[in-house]
Amino acid sequence: MYCVKCGVELADSERVCPLCKTLVFHPDIPAPNGDPPYPEFVPSPRRFNRFGALFILTFIFLIPLFICLLIDLRLNGRVVWSGFVIGGIALGYVTLVLPFWFRRPNPVIFVPIGFAAAILYLLYIDLACHGRWFLGFAFPVAGIAGLIVTAVVALCKYLKKGKLFVFGGAFIALGGYSMLIEMFIVITFGRRFVFWSVYPLTACVLIGLMLIAIGACKPLKTSLDKRFFI
Repeated sequence: MYCVKCGVELADSERVCPLCKTLVFHPDIPAPNGDPPYPEFVPSPRRFNRFGALFILTFIFLIPLFICLLIDLRLNGRVVWSGFVIGGIALGYVTLVLPFWFRRPNPVIFVPIGFAAAILYLLYIDLACHGRWFLGFAFPVAGIAGLIVTAVVALCKYLKKGKLFVFGGAFIALGGYSMLIEMFIVITFGRRFVFWSVYPLTACVLIGLMLIAIGACKPLKTSLDKRFFI
């Protein structure tokens, strides 16, 4: 027996397609009482203490932070290299652990928070190393990347349809972003244009246009849905 929508082979006892959730029904074929292809899921009575695990992860992040700080103060009498370690650990905590303190973390909020933390860390590195490349390179590059990723995440979360258009536009924006990176390198570091960004721009624009064309062509999209379950 096969699903009438996606074509996947079904067991005789199936009532709903496990892939596309289409009801399995044929008026001329009686439904047999066969054994299910997989055992019924029985939830475990054990409860996972999420906040306890988060407290443990927090201490795991804090221990190397304080150890590095104490060693640096002991050897140098001030913060020299431990600031880079502390900033990296703080960035990892903000991006990997902080969202899970909330029951339903909204990626539209925490993605820009993660990029903001990365920008602050880059600012600290620039000030500590006297690089003078933050405003001309790191800030615009990281800021534009944060805007692109946040826009894609927001559209994917709140739009029920049109994901191919979203990703197609994201690829085109990524191609333009590569040209901006080369421009910022030229302006900040005094390099000359070598136009390496033309290659990722061309590839990203072609991929983006292909995704948009697939999304606009309903028969092609339906065929791909049946073949790849997308």
